[in-house]
Amino acid sequence: MALKKNRVEMPVQDPKERKSNFDEVALGYTEEMALEEASRCLNCKKPFCVDGCPVNVNIPGFIKLITEKKYQEAINVVKATNSLPAVCGRVCPQETQCESKCILGRRGEPVAIGRLERFVADWEMKHGEAEIPEIKPNGKKVAIVGAGPAGLTCAGDLARLGYEVTIFESLHEPGGVLIYGIPEFRLPKEIVRKEVDYVKRLGVKIETSFIVGRTMTVDELFENGFDAVFIGSGAGLPIFMNIPGENLNGVYSANEYLTRINLMKAYKFPEFDTPIVSGKKVAVVGAGNVAMDAVRCALRLGAEKAMIVYRRGREEMPARAEEIHHAEEEGVEFHLLTNPVRILGDENGWVKGMECIRMELGEPDASGRRRPVPVPGSEFVMDVDTVIMALGTRPNPILVQTTEGLDAHNWGGLITGDQRGRTTRPRVWAGGDAVTGAATVIQAMGAGKAAAKDIHEYLQSGSTDW
Repeated sequence: MALKKNRVEMPVQDPKERKSNFDEVALGYTEEMALEEASRCLNCKKPFCVDGCPVNVNIPGFIKLITEKKYQEAINVVKATNSLPAVCGRVCPQETQCESKCILGRRGEPVAIGRLERFVADWEMKHGEAEIPEIKPNGKKVAIVGAGPAGLTCAGDLARLGYEVTIFESLHEPGGVLIYGIPEFRLPKEIVRKEVDYVKRLGVKIETSFIVGRTMTVDELFENGFDAVFIGSGAGLPIFMNIPGENLNGVYSANEYLTRINLMKAYKFPEFDTPIVSGKKVAVVGAGNVAMDAVRCALRLGAEKAMIVYRRGREEMPARAEEIHHAEEEGVEFHLLTNPVRILGDENGWVKGMECIRMELGEPDASGRRRPVPVPGSEFVMDVDTVIMALGTRPNPILVQTTEGLDAHNWGGLITGDQRGRTTRPRVWAGGDAVTGAATVIQAMGAGKAAAKDIHEYLQSGSTDW
């Protein structure tokens, strides 16, 4: 029988219903759907999909086990290299990573690897607690700064190797960007908490409301007996355009906007005591995944018009195709080749409009995308009452300021010599957004995994070279 060219579609909430609630949009595969989709996998002898996965999950291995209905064995295969499968199955950009390498993609649609990963992860959560491997303590201690994807991955890998691991998290709840950044409708927080619980069950301790650099410095961590430190503190410092009017009431960074909604539950106000301005005409500047999250949140908070304003064209939008598609289905307006030049306010200091200029695309810039060029005399005013800047983020400088010998680039990212994550300070590693600036969850996890491997090799070697 010929293989199906098209993948099994995943059921989703109806757009008309979901744009007024924060329930998960994608509903996941049924068992029948998962079995049908898994049967499409060719189980290649040389699986290029694995090369496309930043954490090198044995993809053909776990999919074959799905076809045999061995779901616990399947999730065990995934968790051998990935401590956060339910998260990755939901938010990883599989289309540009593992799925982009799938042989089936040459003549049809690739296997829906992410959806199958989500299926086995969710199956395990429904059928009891995850299995914990036998762990033999090795007597060494490692401190992790930040309980986001990089920190959790590094911690989980080191715990399996017998290290006593403590994560120090600045917020009151672990999860990092998974908790404060990604909305409930894309990644339910209960899923994140269950993934974090799994890492805790591996033996990892998590200290919350603990700011390394203030509560305790990196030097003091070493004085307290830690043999190594991994910095996975993310990039929480927002970037603005530095245009007139950015200090008006009704202008948010996407970071603050999403943190209020996700971590502090502003969408449940007044049940949760976190107010937020719910504008009726909301413009989100940017076109990455964070911008899509923000604009779709604005809709759910009651916006009559929710708009993406982006200086390039559709082909250059960095957001996942799925997120753009979902936003379009929900009624988000896209104003492309448009760039704000100033934000206009009323006599009380509140946003009443945004002056923009039309753009056209010129030659490619350093990013490989065509450079946007202003069209002279094309200025116009958009009628908006809320503006959300989703232009990326930078790492907070607190660790560099308080740690001797820890160097950073002039834009804030920690300097690491190579893929191992070694910083300029001996016995301090770093990875994820703290090094690269805002990137994807799975890239951060890959960095955490690489650092864990090098930490283990370094500490076990007894070497003092750096």
